[in-house]
Amino acid sequence: MKRAVSTNRTYLALFFPFLAADRWTREHSEREGRAPPPDAPLIFIHKQKNARRIAATSPEALALGLVPGLALADARARVPTVNTRDHDPAGDARLITQIADWCDRYTPMVALDPQDGLILDITGCGEAEGLAADAAMQLKSRGLCVYHALGQTPDRARALARFPALPVAALEAPEESITALHRAGLTSIAALAARPRAVLAARFGAAMTTKLARVLGEEDPRITPRREPPALFVIQRFAEPIARTPDVLSTLEALVAQAALLLAARGVGGTAFEASLYRSDGAIHRLAIATGSPTRDPALVLRLFRERIDALADPLDPGFGYDAIRLDVPQTGGLTPTQFQLEGGEQSVVKTGVLIDRLGVRLGAARIRRFGAGDSHIPEQAAFAFPANAPPLPLPWARPEPGEPPLRPLHLFDPPHRIEVMAEVPDGPPRRFRWRRTVHDVSGYEGPERIAAEWWRRRSMAGLTRDYFRVEDVRGRRFWVFRHGLYGAEKMAPDWYLHGVFA
Repeated sequence: MKRAVSTNRTYLALFFPFLAADRWTREHSEREGRAPPPDAPLIFIHKQKNARRIAATSPEALALGLVPGLALADARARVPTVNTRDHDPAGDARLITQIADWCDRYTPMVALDPQDGLILDITGCGEAEGLAADAAMQLKSRGLCVYHALGQTPDRARALARFPALPVAALEAPEESITALHRAGLTSIAALAARPRAVLAARFGAAMTTKLARVLGEEDPRITPRREPPALFVIQRFAEPIARTPDVLSTLEALVAQAALLLAARGVGGTAFEASLYRSDGAIHRLAIATGSPTRDPALVLRLFRERIDALADPLDPGFGYDAIRLDVPQTGGLTPTQFQLEGGEQSVVKTGVLIDRLGVRLGAARIRRFGAGDSHIPEQAAFAFPANAPPLPLPWARPEPGEPPLRPLHLFDPPHRIEVMAEVPDGPPRRFRWRRTVHDVSGYEGPERIAAEWWRRRSMAGLTRDYFRVEDVRGRRFWVFRHGLYGAEKMAPDWYLHGVFA
């Protein structure tokens, strides 16, 4: 059987054997203001097949022989004084997610390892042994029992964290398969690896040999990180936490400069930047900015970050300080050459883009909008507003020829206003109309422009044909009106509407 050769990657597995108990202890301490009594055995119960069984235990309960899966009645028979709590898997999931967020300070490649572990791809993130020791020490200082291990594949790191001696149980195969291996005298991964793989596959299935290859470090399936990894990132860790905003900004300035060099080496610029500030107590502050076009100008990016910090509703609370700051560049793009004016200075489009970026940081990118053409011939669906930084859809057919007057008014009434019209013939152009109690005498018109209904869609006023006219009254005011329905064919007395006013 062909096996994939593992690459030179390093994974860190974190295993929390008493996650439920650690979470309950933390919550009890926060609620009661004091830690629970020491050495008190505690078990967490859930209902399984109409029986109440142990789902998780504390270290003290495990030392007394109370293991997950044991019936509650049997547990109380062995240890009558045992404390019981209902198992809260949702609470455990929240805690493991918080730990995963905290681990982002080491690498953006963090994957959940259900139900009580994490796998980190720390390739290129520094000295692996030191990073793993620091992570374990920091987590233990937060009241979490954690086992950790390094491996060249995710499965090997996971197996070493959970089964340090690597027994065959590390394969986590069905119980009957593990029992059969024991009966054959194969009790360790090393003993199993010495056997022919074809024989193992024929007896226990290909899934076991695949798992064996991954635990041995021969096949690397990679991990699926819980967040999309950024295109690139840079990080600064501190021996002593920093708390002053000027120190945060100076660190961001250095990180932005580093990111600019990496972007220049790739020949691209960033369109999104995110700074993650990791507090020493585990809290994380994230600051995100976006630009309308790719950039690697450190001064521009830093200015936008300053704007973002100034625009925060609540000022940054450093607590006891930040012990790490990371800058991600989630999105990149090719840089567009900039044409400068002959007399010097930037083109107005460049200045407009910078203004949009600054306003977007202060007010929110979604609030700065511009108009674009939509893929519809119905007027109220033919234009829409979209974020100014987003690229518009290229619809050249929606633009008039250069020098021609606009075919549509900038402002449309929603819904169109009903008007009273006098025409020479029922299917002719308007000669006079009344709108908002004012009579307008028409001095000129253009049209009709006939727009059929979108019969494949169901919209308001979408059942009849419209004949549009651009009209101008004797005072020079221009309007966009339409007759709703073909005279005689669709309606005996079509109604008229005013849809917009030209500036």
